Amino acid sequence: MSTNNNRPASKVARLIEEYELEGLGADLEARWTGDDNERMSLRDLATFFNQQLLRQALIAADNGTGALDNTVETIYTRLTSDNVSSGVRTDTRSRLEQRGVDINSLESDFVTYQAIRSYLKDWRGAEYQTISDEAKIQKDLESIQRLMSRTTSVTEERIEKLRETDRIALDAFEVLLDVQVLCQACGDQHSVTELLERDGCPCQISSND
Repeated sequence: MSTNNNRPASKVARLIEEYELEGLGADLEARWTGDDNERMSLRDLATFFNQQLLRQALIAADNGTGALDNTVETIYTRLTSDNVSSGVRTDTRSRLEQRGVDINSLESDFVTYQAIRSYLKDWRGAEYQTISDEAKIQKDLESIQRLMSRTTSVTEERIEKLRETDRIALDAFEVLLDVQVLCQACGDQHSVTELLERDGCPCQISSND
């Protein structure tokens, strides 16, 4: 995180302090700037942040009546999703109010992805650096190759044990693993390594030139 001595006002920063969510700011930044396979979008981060507010509100309001029989994620969905009926939303709000949660105040504290973006970029000075297409392809290829190697190793180990315990009849053997990708546009079949190294199927590459 870079230093920003002239930080603008931030609703997210204020709520982190008010809800005593120490460490959440760094967590948000790490989730936004992390590896592509682990990185969260700003919209997902807003959802994650709001769920942490809900979790803290539930903890603060716990007066011995017991927790709701739902996860924080489920409760949040029932409060905010457009796919939830008004009846379910009303029932969820009533149950929270009965537990002691100030639902109106909580919902007014929920933030948008724009607030998360402003907090990360303007308040924390965070930046997300995208990797090049070539680097991304190479990284994913290496990941696939590791999985293939692991699959081959496990298969060899299991067959060897079955052979040693006379459960199968087999002499010397070798496990061959070949992942093929079928292009449905032209019908050609390629090894996954070949496909990624040449940046796709030739029929698509030539049609895009």
